[in-house]
Amino acid sequence: MKSRWFIVVLLGTGGGMLLVQYLTVHPLDMSLYLVLTMIVLGVLLLFLVRRFRGWSRRLAWLLAVICFAGGYWFMTGRFLSREDTRELPLLTRTAGDPGRGTLAIVYFTHGEPATYDPIGWINQFREFDEQGIAFVPFPVRPIFAFMLRQKYLKVGRSDHHRMHAQMLSSLERAYRSGGDSTTRFYISFLDDEPRPDAAVIRALNDGASRIIVSEVFLTISNHTAEGKELIRNLHIEERVGVPVQFTGPLWDSGLLKEMFVRRANANLGGTEKSRAGVLLVGHGQPKEWDAEWPTETAQELGFREEILRSLERDGFRRESLGLGWMEFREPKVAPAVEQMGRNGIRRLLYFSAAISADAIHSQFDTPELVGEARLPDSVETVNLGAWNDDPLVIRAIKEKIDAVRLKSTQ
Repeated sequence: MKSRWFIVVLLGTGGGMLLVQYLTVHPLDMSLYLVLTMIVLGVLLLFLVRRFRGWSRRLAWLLAVICFAGGYWFMTGRFLSREDTRELPLLTRTAGDPGRGTLAIVYFTHGEPATYDPIGWINQFREFDEQGIAFVPFPVRPIFAFMLRQKYLKVGRSDHHRMHAQMLSSLERAYRSGGDSTTRFYISFLDDEPRPDAAVIRALNDGASRIIVSEVFLTISNHTAEGKELIRNLHIEERVGVPVQFTGPLWDSGLLKEMFVRRANANLGGTEKSRAGVLLVGHGQPKEWDAEWPTETAQELGFREEILRSLERDGFRRESLGLGWMEFREPKVAPAVEQMGRNGIRRLLYFSAAISADAIHSQFDTPELVGEARLPDSVETVNLGAWNDDPLVIRAIKEKIDAVRLKSTQ
């Protein structure tokens, strides 16, 4: 008699745990966990129907639901407790080693795995929780991971890592074509391999006597701060005597702002500027972060507003230019698009203005948000994506680096 209740507990708990596994595992494993989840829940259902009658069946159903929820809750906690497994290389450079007299450029940006890996969002959840920011309730987070995985499956892969590697190659070519044959370049990511501190260690082991970290971000934010903290925790200047400098992000770059105007003009497709709309989609941060990072929203908003003024000076109609936010802020993307549609545009060009290289945000999220807008069939929408490997973007990054180099020689 007692064994049947134990089986209910076992199957209910196992079903909840397996469901979380199905929702969160790599796409190659999701079919296996889906089948296992369905088998366990099917056996549970059949067992409840056949082995219980009357009041005991109702009690068994309640027990099964409680155990299922417990298993789900437990496995959600396990999923969210995953740690960042990226390892640091060993620093072999010793104190007093002057190195080779070369400069190392550590190209540092956000990062996103090419295929589904939720560790970046797990870290983000942890940070939100520590700061008391309400963002995706605990039991819904496996479903959030499932939706992230679905985005990867729909777009195939994120181009973020590949594009940044291409951008770094273009940056290196710009220096080589200018006669610089000694500076070495290292890529790094906040949420991908390698980490910025790992890239700094590799540069030191290669003999760098000076390091400049190129911050390929739009604004000063928790992301740039986290990268600086990782690097500063190495205590490089104290341990090895090598200075590490940071360029600062690109919100104040005139070259980067110019890129948006040029790209918009290049993608009019024969449409007159008076009938073309341009939407700059920002990322946005929780209002709770504004107390700690007051510059982020101001810099992101000011950056896009200056671009709109440049577009207006270039001949675009002010009423056909707009701003939207992906999350946390107003206006949202769809209302902004619908307002532009009411202004008689025939072609809508939209940018993921805060994203340095194409990623799930620019490949899926922003087009999805634009697609939610009710537009006349006559309006064509064109996704101009993130910054990417545009010559003006590379010049903007190089300009920031050169400013640091020049300042340190004065």
